[in-house]
Amino acid sequence: MKALIYIALLIVFFTQPLSGQNKKYLFSQIKMGSPFNLLLVANDSSKASAIARDCFRLIDSLSQIFSDYDSSSELSKINALAGIRPVTMSPAMLDLVLQSKLAYRKSHGAYDISIGPLSLLWRKARKIKAFPADSSIEAARKLVGLKWIQLDKKASTIYLPKKGMRLDFGGIAKGYIAQWVIDYLKNRGIQEALADAGGDISMSEAPLNSKGWLVGVNIPETTDDLLDHQLQLANISVATSGDAYQYMEKNGVKYSHIINPKTGYGVSWLRNVTVIAPQGATADWLATACSILPLKEAKKIALENHAQLLISTLQNGKIKFYSTPSFKKYWHPINTNQQ
Repeated sequence: MKALIYIALLIVFFTQPLSGQNKKYLFSQIKMGSPFNLLLVANDSSKASAIARDCFRLIDSLSQIFSDYDSSSELSKINALAGIRPVTMSPAMLDLVLQSKLAYRKSHGAYDISIGPLSLLWRKARKIKAFPADSSIEAARKLVGLKWIQLDKKASTIYLPKKGMRLDFGGIAKGYIAQWVIDYLKNRGIQEALADAGGDISMSEAPLNSKGWLVGVNIPETTDDLLDHQLQLANISVATSGDAYQYMEKNGVKYSHIINPKTGYGVSWLRNVTVIAPQGATADWLATACSILPLKEAKKIALENHAQLLISTLQNGKIKFYSTPSFKKYWHPINTNQQ
């Protein structure tokens, strides 16, 4: 689960325009295990509702491709046929696999969609509240390795050559889908919109002649308390990674739900990572990779991908921030007069 990014407009800044026919409309449904919030500006409520329904149908169709919780999804079929035979991919699956391979290379292996065996192991461990044995972790880790996956772009086929291998698009699919929704809305003539896929957010133009969509970020290791600054964004994407509760503890060490594919264990530092990037998928995988990588390398990779990064941690009860130089241009103190 992603740490919560709060859309400030939904909490304290959602106001109707002073003049003009255009208004903001909010629609929300549970998709992919979390609320999917859609904000758009339109001049007619019936039109806005019809477009929102189409967006949610689009989200369902994409979830049917990428979900590893749905046994009938395209991803589940690929995983079920590991070690048996290649599978023909849909255009969307091929596109996301190619983007994921690029993310793997750019992150030096910190983001790896072949992490599925480890994800499944730790998911079950959290469910039964029992730390997995070192031998089980090592056995799962031996099934992880994007280099083994056989991809034929011309034939649009993929083959996982080892039985037990699994792909897991956590850390990229929600950002990818949020971006797809924004691009779809633009094609439908909606130029001012925001799609929030459970903390992975893509947006187009700022609403109603404002300077940007206002997005609040939670304090590290909390779910409801916001930092005293907020993001002001337009025509960009933002994602966050970190969690107040999803960790397991052993011998006094907390292991995050974010797994390092090279070790097989969750990272042992708890940090909130916020990434601003040109595209939703990029923001999403960078948020995961920058949760795993050392601070210096995380900053370097963010900048190499035209992204800005904020890492916040709690150290001795005090919040400490690390950021790339240009993050501050998006980061503004909350104006209490807006509340």
